[in-house]
Amino acid sequence: MSMTTIAPEQVNSIVWNQHNDPFEILGSHPIQQDGKTVWAVRAYLPNASAVWVVLPEQRKEYPMQTVHHPHFFECTIETAELANYQLRIKEGEHERVTYDPYAFRSPRLTDFDLHLFSEGNHHRIYEKLGAHPAEIDGIKGVYFAVWAPNARNVSLLGDFNLWDGRKNQMRKGPTGVWELFIPEIGVGEHYKYEIKNFEGHIYEKSDPYGFQQEPRPKTASIVTDLDAYSWDDESWMEKRRRTEPLTQPVSVYEVHLGSWLHASSAEPAKLPNGETEPVVIVSELKPGARFLTYRELADRLIPYVKELGYTHIEMLPIAEHPFDGSWGYQVTGYYAPTSRFGSPEDFMYFIDKCHQNDLGVIVDWVPGHFPKDGHGLAFFDGSHLYEHVDPRKGEHKGWGTLVFNYGRHEVSNFLAANALFWFDKYHIDGIRVDAVASMLYNDYCREPGEWLPNKYGGRENLEAADFLRQVNHIIFSYFPGILSIAEESTSWPMVSWPTYTGGLGFNLKWDMGWMHDMLDYFSMDPWFRQFHQNNITFSMWYNHSENFMLALSHDEVVHGKSNIIGKMPGDTWQKLANVRCLFSYMFAHPGKKTMFMSMEFGQWSEWNAWADLEWHLLQHEAHQKLKTFFQELNHLYRSEPVLYTQDFAEAGFEWIDCSDNRHSVVSFIRRDKDSDDFAIVICNFTPQPHSHYRIGVPQKGFYTELFNSDARQYGGSNMGNLGGKWTDDWSLHSRPYSLDLCLPPLGVLILKLDKQKTAEVIG
Repeated sequence: MSMTTIAPEQVNSIVWNQHNDPFEILGSHPIQQDGKTVWAVRAYLPNASAVWVVLPEQRKEYPMQTVHHPHFFECTIETAELANYQLRIKEGEHERVTYDPYAFRSPRLTDFDLHLFSEGNHHRIYEKLGAHPAEIDGIKGVYFAVWAPNARNVSLLGDFNLWDGRKNQMRKGPTGVWELFIPEIGVGEHYKYEIKNFEGHIYEKSDPYGFQQEPRPKTASIVTDLDAYSWDDESWMEKRRRTEPLTQPVSVYEVHLGSWLHASSAEPAKLPNGETEPVVIVSELKPGARFLTYRELADRLIPYVKELGYTHIEMLPIAEHPFDGSWGYQVTGYYAPTSRFGSPEDFMYFIDKCHQNDLGVIVDWVPGHFPKDGHGLAFFDGSHLYEHVDPRKGEHKGWGTLVFNYGRHEVSNFLAANALFWFDKYHIDGIRVDAVASMLYNDYCREPGEWLPNKYGGRENLEAADFLRQVNHIIFSYFPGILSIAEESTSWPMVSWPTYTGGLGFNLKWDMGWMHDMLDYFSMDPWFRQFHQNNITFSMWYNHSENFMLALSHDEVVHGKSNIIGKMPGDTWQKLANVRCLFSYMFAHPGKKTMFMSMEFGQWSEWNAWADLEWHLLQHEAHQKLKTFFQELNHLYRSEPVLYTQDFAEAGFEWIDCSDNRHSVVSFIRRDKDSDDFAIVICNFTPQPHSHYRIGVPQKGFYTELFNSDARQYGGSNMGNLGGKWTDDWSLHSRPYSLDLCLPPLGVLILKLDKQKTAEVIG
């Protein structure tokens, strides 16, 4: 096809942005002319008044003509090969020389890539779709690819083309992936996709696979190189790979990065080179406040959490989200850490520093729903692409959000690869999967007639269950030693069982029943607790059905629920004693632990996402001592294998007496997996102390009092057992020996047989 015979409708399809493969028209094309091969070069440049084709190696220029349209330029060039040509473009009084994007014709996604993506098994699809710095034919630039199968046209928008969707029209592949290489741009470029449906409606979308976004309220994606950061956590990663986390202590400090602590706008944040970066003002906060950056959080949050003795930091969702008030639970950038606190590299630095300080990192992950914001996934290509068409399956009306179509392979691939992505690129150590119950049940928060049954007529979302199995199978295959934690509140069976047994594949599940029972129990007047002993003991009836995480999370200190200390009855002393009693029982009870920031020093007010925690309370002795209590409780927990090695084995727990409801006292044994060590735990849930309370124990000897929640250094009354007690040869509770103990008010005791002292005395 010669330059002069190109059809007007072909030109118009480019000018009107209606061609799904502009490479058929634009760029360079070999043609036969007078028996010789010549090259036709065509370019559509809406703002240009004159254009020349430049051959740098031959030092030649060829003027282009406008035969069919004033901005559609073309010429023919007699040469054997035409590669890496440039366009000299005159736009008004300005000229520029650039490479032609349509000269780079080879797609970067292979047929195998597209096949895997179409069947939902391209685990690292984020290395193909999105924006990636690349070099083609010796020319550096950025390769863009986006899945939008139902779009009529897709164009790139960015600073590089003055946000004009006519200039960089993309090519559609056979599976609905659009792609284009833009030469001579790189990291830091802002971009979006302009998507047209078949009715000509235009949608400007952020990149679903974009690695960085502008700070809200702006919504452009930013080209980023995630491989530029140099990690220094090899020893941590190798140790994690060889460790079974379920036999290790797991004590998680849950934190919302945007409200743990703020800085003044008068205090500029520091960049790695010592320079200052622009201040991000948080308009919803008090005037002049700003967020701490990831690097500042590394300097302040990490030492604080390490001092308290926690093993992990869990962050409320850090994927990009437009509205601060959603706490991160309405995600628009699944592959982008929020820019509120800095760049992707800054976030890597934060995680790296956590690992260097022996702290694991857990990220709250939200695959259950997404918001309707216009720049996000909703109605992405002019159709219901990521969500269901029918709102009875595709919408959470109560939340104002949309539900992923897990049965669509490319959608499940998007999410499964996203889970892997955070482990792969950011070295996180675990995910806590939000609102799993909302995914598993079609009728979740829906009235009759507002939901559709599955193919068997049931309420279970079979596609969502298969998706969760897929996610867990993938991430554990690539990264052994990690955590996958389900926030799941129903009786769905085998949530934390391996996928090969038919389970969902998580290795931990939040024990929502324990949480509700505990908060109900501790909120009542201690006199009434004798009638509710079942609240304390019931969790052990089902404890071995799942691998449970005991969690007192952010959800329990918002929306009128009061903070933990405010839930407790009695005067201030009793409230603090109840808090110590609750958390001591929690740390002695089988299961891993999670607690939300501010609980460790007894904040009175509910959590306010717009404000700092009430750090001023640490000026008061009672709150200082409560913080000391948590510090020593964590260190005891981490130092005593009896408290964590057999959380999920029947041999790890044994009741001594769970039926003394008259005194609201329970006692039990915790046993180590790798030795014959055991600990005795006695909990008194009333303010009434007991000076001679006898419990049976399995072995004779001296039992050291390892921990007393009523100790003076914690703000207690300091009642106890003077460091420990010898056994008496009186059998009790079906055991050959017993201890005569002093039980402090609202107190928990943990005792352990001192084998050395016992051997020295008894022999």
